[in-house]
Amino acid sequence: MELAADFSFQPLPALENPVHFPFPAVAHPLGPLAALAGKWSGRGFNVIWRPNHTPGQDRFLELNVTSEQLEFDAISGPIPNRGLLQPDINMFGLTYLQQISDANLKAGLHIEPGIWVAIPATSAPKVVPTVARLASIPHGTTIVVQGTASTSAAAPVIPDVSIKPFTIGSPTATFDFPEQTLTTATQFRTSGAGLTGVTQNMVNNPNTVLRSAIASQHIHATTALHVSTTDAPVPGGGTANTAFLKGAVHGPNAVSARVTATFWLETIQGDPAPRQLQYSQLVLLNFNGLSWPHITVGTLHKNVSTTPTPQQVDPASPAT
Repeated sequence: MELAADFSFQPLPALENPVHFPFPAVAHPLGPLAALAGKWSGRGFNVIWRPNHTPGQDRFLELNVTSEQLEFDAISGPIPNRGLLQPDINMFGLTYLQQISDANLKAGLHIEPGIWVAIPATSAPKVVPTVARLASIPHGTTIVVQGTASTSAAAPVIPDVSIKPFTIGSPTATFDFPEQTLTTATQFRTSGAGLTGVTQNMVNNPNTVLRSAIASQHIHATTALHVSTTDAPVPGGGTANTAFLKGAVHGPNAVSARVTATFWLETIQGDPAPRQLQYSQLVLLNFNGLSWPHITVGTLHKNVSTTPTPQQVDPASPAT
């Protein structure tokens, strides 16, 4: 997915008070998103509770060791947003294309085109500089996840995450199902070659895959991008689903109710810039009265030969 070489945003008419650096502490229009530009590839793990149509069994637990390609292209020029309650703002962004396959079965699982944007501080609403991801998923969902960025001179602190379903609206009311235990025989869970490389620890806490990937590394700088569809603490974001997913009077087939994700751009000792990208994403799929966690994690490395030049990444001129 490549942008036309001659395409560049040109606000018509020009903004009166353009913002060239949405994140004032970062001397780059893309702010904390700048290091994303380029091609990434790597491995990860995917867990999803799928609705099951067999009488007496409403669920199937799919487990996938994954391979992934993720490419970002900087959008040339500032992206204007016209305001009514406050002066216009400029955003800066990148398009991306994510492709995920089952590494064991060589089967495509996910393709996602989208955009990441860096957004300056606003007065109406009063919000600090933020980042947002706008994504389209072929299964029938689009999302806007918005949140904040932070940096630290250390490795990321990766929290635990659970695949236990819970009563909708009551995260502490969790359920344990036989499919969660790999030694328990069941026809309602991935089996055979598809389970190659999957351990019980991975199922219990998919984020252990991320921790294991960096256990022997010395990471001396991390930029964390934490985004969510919830309307707090940043007033923005949400999900939209097709009619099939939303269902009807008897409830949804499987509606994507909420999405949260954290992306960690990591600089390993000896590297001049972030060349490792890790992420953990949680989607809550609601069906049959429960919220079912769908968790995807990945550890990707940048293809250094495809890293854009500073001019490609930074197309805006701060002098005008």
